[in-house]
Amino acid sequence: MASCTADGDTTTTRKQSIPGAFPLPDTSTISSQQSLSQAVYQRRAEYTRSHKIRVKIGTWNVAALAGTEKDIGGWFVHGKGISDSLSGLSVRPEDAPGDGKDKDSIQNYNVESVADQESRRTKRLSTLPKNDPGSLPGGDDIGIYVLGLQEIVDVNSIKIALNPFTDPLPSQRWRTAVSEALPEGYELVANQQLIGLLLLVYASPSIAPTISSVSTTSVGTGITNSFGNKGAVTARIILGETTRMVFVNCHLAAGTETTSLSRRNEDAARILSQTKFAPISHDGVSEEFGEGIGDEDFAFWFGDLNYRLDTLPGEDVRRLLMLHTRNEYDARQRSLIKIDNELAQAGISLDIPGTSRERAEDSDTSSQTAASQTSSVTLTDGEVIDPRTDPASLQTTLSSLLPHDQLHKQMRAQKAFHDGWREGDIDFLPTYKYDVGSVGMFDSSEKKRGPSWCDRILYRTRRDRSEYLRTVREEEEARRKDAEMKARGLDNPIDNEILYDYDPDTDGAEEGYEENLSLGQDSSIVVTKAGYEDRIELDYYTSHQRVLSSDHKPLDAVFTLDYDAVDLGLKAIIQQEVARELDKAENEGRPCITIVVDSHTDDEGHPDESISFGDIRYDQPKTRSVTIANTGRVPASFGFVDRYTGGVAPPWLSIEFDRPSDNLNPNPNALRQYTLEPGDTSGVDLTVRITDMDQVRSLNEGQSLIEDVLVLRVQNGRDHFLPLRGSWLQSSLGRSLDKLTKIPEGGVRRLQHQRPDGSSHSNGEDSVKWSAPKEVFQLTEAIEALVERTVAEWGMRETHDRPPWETIGWPFSKVSWSSDLNQRKALVGDLTEALDTGQVFVYLPDIDTTQKVEGLVETLLTFLESLEDGIIPQRLWQELNKGIEERERAKKSMSGEEMRLWVLDILSVSPAHSISFTFLVSMLASVVNEIAPLRSLPPTPTTPRSPDALLGRSRGLSQDPTLARRQQIDRKFADIFANVMIRGALLGKGRERKVEEDRRHQVLEVFLRSKWEEGL
Repeated sequence: MASCTADGDTTTTRKQSIPGAFPLPDTSTISSQQSLSQAVYQRRAEYTRSHKIRVKIGTWNVAALAGTEKDIGGWFVHGKGISDSLSGLSVRPEDAPGDGKDKDSIQNYNVESVADQESRRTKRLSTLPKNDPGSLPGGDDIGIYVLGLQEIVDVNSIKIALNPFTDPLPSQRWRTAVSEALPEGYELVANQQLIGLLLLVYASPSIAPTISSVSTTSVGTGITNSFGNKGAVTARIILGETTRMVFVNCHLAAGTETTSLSRRNEDAARILSQTKFAPISHDGVSEEFGEGIGDEDFAFWFGDLNYRLDTLPGEDVRRLLMLHTRNEYDARQRSLIKIDNELAQAGISLDIPGTSRERAEDSDTSSQTAASQTSSVTLTDGEVIDPRTDPASLQTTLSSLLPHDQLHKQMRAQKAFHDGWREGDIDFLPTYKYDVGSVGMFDSSEKKRGPSWCDRILYRTRRDRSEYLRTVREEEEARRKDAEMKARGLDNPIDNEILYDYDPDTDGAEEGYEENLSLGQDSSIVVTKAGYEDRIELDYYTSHQRVLSSDHKPLDAVFTLDYDAVDLGLKAIIQQEVARELDKAENEGRPCITIVVDSHTDDEGHPDESISFGDIRYDQPKTRSVTIANTGRVPASFGFVDRYTGGVAPPWLSIEFDRPSDNLNPNPNALRQYTLEPGDTSGVDLTVRITDMDQVRSLNEGQSLIEDVLVLRVQNGRDHFLPLRGSWLQSSLGRSLDKLTKIPEGGVRRLQHQRPDGSSHSNGEDSVKWSAPKEVFQLTEAIEALVERTVAEWGMRETHDRPPWETIGWPFSKVSWSSDLNQRKALVGDLTEALDTGQVFVYLPDIDTTQKVEGLVETLLTFLESLEDGIIPQRLWQELNKGIEERERAKKSMSGEEMRLWVLDILSVSPAHSISFTFLVSMLASVVNEIAPLRSLPPTPTTPRSPDALLGRSRGLSQDPTLARRQQIDRKFADIFANVMIRGALLGKGRERKVEEDRRHQVLEVFLRSKWEEGL
């Protein structure tokens, strides 16, 4: 296995905490991703192409009226419903409808008159005039459509306003209406609803695939400043990977009072501060924080802003404007009669040039009646009068009203929308409030609300906001310097020859009303956040006066956007080229290592790329060697790192380097790091050893595998993965007695991944094979025979060495063992393998009988400790313990023979446990009789023994040395085997715990005593 950091993977950025990640750089290193991004950006001219599209922004308050969706496609998509005489619209020749190339071609259409249009209005059909060809660009001439609707449900209803959930059904109706009106292939790329607010963004088939990082959000500013009956819905998109665009559809606080005006300003400020978008993702890596309004390149703010006309009586404004709108009607129209009656009641004369009744009566259509309102008028002497200078024109009337517009006044006062926002020229009538079903009849209800430009479309570029911030900084700097001069006493002129004083707060301010608060319709370059140069121009900004289905007139604006867009195919090519160049340069200074593993093949004889340990048995270590070589040009520091499961390696694996680590931390759990100079190597030994019994059980059941992956991390380099695997050989350890009785002839390896549970998976054979585990019989029989042989051989030796059984506890006490540890471990491995494969025990010829006995005993003790349920399971021990306790309380005496029968009777409910217990105590009795025989019987006393003495509670030793030694051996054996045969934690504390511990020992010890000992 060989690997190096020169693998071309510099385009991937991952967190350092994840194994496999490229390292995070230190302060002296530039990250690969940053270097790549910078290098690719420097060549952006090679993969960006200039594009030009049109963006249409539309806004409409539909007042929750039925049938409004019937008009949406006509005015928003196809540009219909515009009254040329009331809008001041000047259509460019290239945008004119029909076959002609100028505006005059519109006159070729027989557009339905206002009278006919109003008379046939119904909620079931569109209210737009028939035969209207449309006056604005639409259809597939628009690249992006952005529609903002307000009051698609009744937000004045308390139940709806306080509903914490938004009903999606109304928005679905509008999405369907817009989608059906759009040309084929347009996609909905963003949508957001907040109760009555709805924002829809559609893109053409060629533009939609280039839109990314779409994020939508909403801010409620209604009741308690949080509910959604008022507020804003907002969307952020990135166009062509270069241009950030934000669209804000809002509905601000209503009302004409001063407090309502302040509330509108507060709503706008709250929307600005609380709108946050999802972080933008670049090449699959997300920014840490999301952006807000102000971080974009182009922003569009539209909707029902609800700003009104200040200081003018609403009645006067209505009548003044109806002097112009009456010209849309002929003498037969009811709306004209209604308007004239209201004007007459106010004492207004109708004999005004350009507004006479006769002129209206002689008109055939509304498109022919009021041409003089907005278009140039030619006098008899040939002089052309601009409508803006004509005192009787609509434009002059609008110009007189706009200085009272609250929005413009708040912008000038820097209270709202003053930070770079701008608006196109307003050449159209106020959009609110009209009688539903009327072209030009302002609110005739009892309230007679004053007309206002409530519906607006504002926009701002990154350059606009930057220039505003620059101006703020300059003003702040001027005030600071002025304060410094005053502090130095230089605020009052000393020289009488000074002609004037300068006040930076007031001097230079222009007096009077500036109709257009924008920076002008220039196409200045806008440098985007990504560093590209874009331009935007407002082409059209007008209302659709002849839409009759709401008390608001819809409003839209058409922009032309010139922008640089990324060609993804070209960028990918450039990115690959740059990555290769960076790799070539960076890898020369990066540490590079090569890892070589012992060559081996898999089970099928093919070379194995992983580190394979082959067959793994219990407590039999397997080692593989790995060589790490520094094949780079700089020193390489490396070490194994923590994995998700904890630690640098699984618990069954040990790692040993052939050199000390760089860090001298004495903590064994501390991460170790090693350094190699160029050309140097280091050896690593990886050793697998399975000793944990829980792990053995998990492997036996197939719940875990000997598989894992080590992660070797190179500092300032890359991670290297070392897959490990081994094949577990089934073991008889870690199982229950019941399972062991079902193992077939030939040992546990014959199971071939079957479970010895007596189920149908046992290949149809009988489930129970043995009355007791064969392993118990085989081990106890071998120990008995070898102990007898050891004692016999020792007697034939001519030696003065002490026999091993003179140490109390031999051969079952570990401290009494005298055999070599390594030899004994090897022997235990062979014995365990024989048990697992069903073979007879075979010993090497150079092993004496003492070593054999100690190897067998260690195997037996390990086997007993590993049993899931023990020889005496917890439930049976609880029954035994309870019975002994009851006899002690009742002070009932019991002979040794009676106790042995009683114990065996309780164990008999589980034959496997009862028989295994009998094998073991029989073996113990045989061993103790061999190593501590009693040659003669003492006289039998006639006085019966107390219960405590019979149960072994009296722990005194006999005065006879031989008998005392026998008692010590019996007790030692009982102590050892009680711990490995009986299951269940000791309960209680102090004396209670000691009493239960004694009971366990004596249950075994009673089976080791000679019958004659009961009489002592």
